[in-house]
Amino acid sequence: MYSIDPTRERRLLWLLMLTQFTLIMDFMVMMPLGPQIMRALHISPAQFAAAVSAYSICGGLSGLLAATYIDRFDRRKLLLAMYALFALSNLACALAGSYELLLASRAFAGVSGGVLGSIIMAIIADVIPAQRRGAATGTVMTAFAVASVIGVPVGILLGAHSRWSAPFWLLVALSLLIWLAGARVVPPLDQHLSRQREPLARALPNLIGLFANARHLNAFALTLMLTTSQMLVIPFISPMLVANHGIEPSQLSWMYMAGGVAAFFTSRLIGRLADRHGKQRVYRIAVAVSLLPVLFVTHLPAVGFLAMLLFFPFFMVSMNGRMVPLQALQTTVPQPQQRGAFLSANSAVMSLGTGLGAWLGGLMLSTDASGHIAGYGTVGWVAAGLALCSALWVGRVSAADAPAVATATESAQADARGDAA
Repeated sequence: MYSIDPTRERRLLWLLMLTQFTLIMDFMVMMPLGPQIMRALHISPAQFAAAVSAYSICGGLSGLLAATYIDRFDRRKLLLAMYALFALSNLACALAGSYELLLASRAFAGVSGGVLGSIIMAIIADVIPAQRRGAATGTVMTAFAVASVIGVPVGILLGAHSRWSAPFWLLVALSLLIWLAGARVVPPLDQHLSRQREPLARALPNLIGLFANARHLNAFALTLMLTTSQMLVIPFISPMLVANHGIEPSQLSWMYMAGGVAAFFTSRLIGRLADRHGKQRVYRIAVAVSLLPVLFVTHLPAVGFLAMLLFFPFFMVSMNGRMVPLQALQTTVPQPQQRGAFLSANSAVMSLGTGLGAWLGGLMLSTDASGHIAGYGTVGWVAAGLALCSALWVGRVSAADAPAVATATESAQADARGDAA
């Protein structure tokens, strides 16, 4: 454990939060920029979906592979090196004048972003004592709320009043400032290098062993189903509202801001309900409640901006309401000695599900002769069906200390043994 004075510890946590903020904004701002990007680069919804999913898929794969080498470098040096690559990836996005360059730059951003997410959690675990680690993680995770309420709306406004690349120029500037601050604030973090390290040859077998555990696989499958269901719908809301309902791109920022504020203030309440009434039960209720807004937004009647502004907080709260009990449930699945590796792998599965959902959703959509997006209703039914499947599957996910539930085969064998006796 490192010894850092309280002032420097606070500075480090805020720096990690700002780093996380740029990672989340970089991913989230792509979706509402869909109408401008599709128009500027003359691409279809499926091609736009591929650009969105490239980040998530590459981020998931790189985050998964990071588990095999992240402990072999000084955390400070690796953080600064990967963050510099992240800034370069955003510069490439800002300069992309063709779809091919945009796709490559988004994949590049995903590779660097996936590793950075793992480094941030490793630094928290190294520097912050266990009894204060939850609060420290909460501080860093406020980046999601800040990105939802400030980062994404600002990015949308910049894209609406300038070029679609403007938010990425902003991210380049922010990343440069944060990198310079990181070079001053982050101390050398290399004490773990003096400990006995597992041979590199064991890294991949250990990773495979993590996925060979049946309880882990059930949890990963649940994560994959929910994230795929969410991302079938979410990336295409903005393109659909602009193309089919005439809502101005600049108005989207107010919708995302209202949704982000609502989700921020309801997350803790939903978490308390999950603790009080059971995570699986609250998850099932949240899935049931979310079906109405999902089907409504994918079968949207002729409504104006004001109606969408009032509806969107309900949509965001329902989407977030499924994720809160899911995340809480997943922390109970692994044994304590495997918790870090399991949560890193689960984060990678979440990124892969995010990319898979966006890609599949794009394949089901098309643009008609009038420029309207068609097929969104089908996407909504598939997303709702997958969410319902996850509500049934959640019963298979058990905590590490939960009593084993006998399968039908095991029960039959036990009965047979009893009859024989």
